[in-house]
Amino acid sequence: MTAATDMIPVASRTDWRDGAFRRLDRAKPHLALLGLGFLVNLARAALGDWSTANFKDFVAGFVVPLTGIGLFLLAWAALAPRVVTSLGAIPGPAQVWTQAGALYADHTAERAKERAFHERQDARNAELVAAGQGDKAKVRAYTGKPTYLDQIVTSLKTVALGFIIATLLAVPAGIVCGLSRTVNGALNPLIQIFKPVSPLAWLPIVTMVVSALYVDPWDAMPKSLVISAITVTLCSLWPTLINTALGVASIDKDLVNVGRVLQLSTATTVRKLVLPSAMPLIFTGLRLSLGVGWMVLIAAEMLAQNPGLGKFVWDEFQNGSSQSLAKIIVAVITIGLIGFLLDRIMFAFQQAFAASARR
Repeated sequence: MTAATDMIPVASRTDWRDGAFRRLDRAKPHLALLGLGFLVNLARAALGDWSTANFKDFVAGFVVPLTGIGLFLLAWAALAPRVVTSLGAIPGPAQVWTQAGALYADHTAERAKERAFHERQDARNAELVAAGQGDKAKVRAYTGKPTYLDQIVTSLKTVALGFIIATLLAVPAGIVCGLSRTVNGALNPLIQIFKPVSPLAWLPIVTMVVSALYVDPWDAMPKSLVISAITVTLCSLWPTLINTALGVASIDKDLVNVGRVLQLSTATTVRKLVLPSAMPLIFTGLRLSLGVGWMVLIAAEMLAQNPGLGKFVWDEFQNGSSQSLAKIIVAVITIGLIGFLLDRIMFAFQQAFAASARR
């Protein structure tokens, strides 16, 4: 205890610590969503909780996962140099970390160039305005190469667009399938046929259709991004559709009968009775769809040449430099970490909805 807390009476100090423990326990489920539940165990230990239960919880939530990661890194470092490819030996963790730092340094340097470009442009335009030649002042966009972080942002935009479109299509279709056996019987064969189709098969069709219909693309939404996003949509909407239909079909029939007795409209029945009951399975479908979409995105970006992580991997593979393999591994780790975070975010939304429904 610090000198400040030593001045607090023992009873008050105990009450304060009990209150801190309760606040930590309330915060733990939220931190656990991001895999940070061990921080609560550390805080409890710092406040004097040296119980066996707290120690075991800390070991299970932090020490064991950290040990697994450490063993993986050791095995990687030991075995990677023994595998020699056309691009050289497989890089170990140290080389990959070095290339990750180099990619960030390239991003920082590119942003500095962009700031310098805009500063020169603003200064030139100010001189023209001061000289009474304001009509000659021009504002041009910076056209530097996209950095690794820019490509991450592009991939996130693409998967977000594809996921939103998939959700807007899958949830209403799933609700209709869940409410009507006839519609479900009509659509189920099509779902089973198209669900396993690879993005590599969809991409040529999507490319031709988008090229024919999307003739005048927006600057903020280039054609390659639209092609990748629609491919993501076609591959990721099925888990949401199936789980939504299952959730709607499995709701308590008494709820539907209550809606009929009260003569509720179809829209009101869906909004007030069907959706709240089916929402857990709908969120399960959304989590699965987002995971599928993120996996599909990389292949779609490779072939559509959309400037995202998929194109970055392909360009490095084609580049064939001594650092290319390490950069590809950086991209692989980045893809995995982002996928994990996206899943945690969706799970957090699911838990938040479940908590609000219980209230």
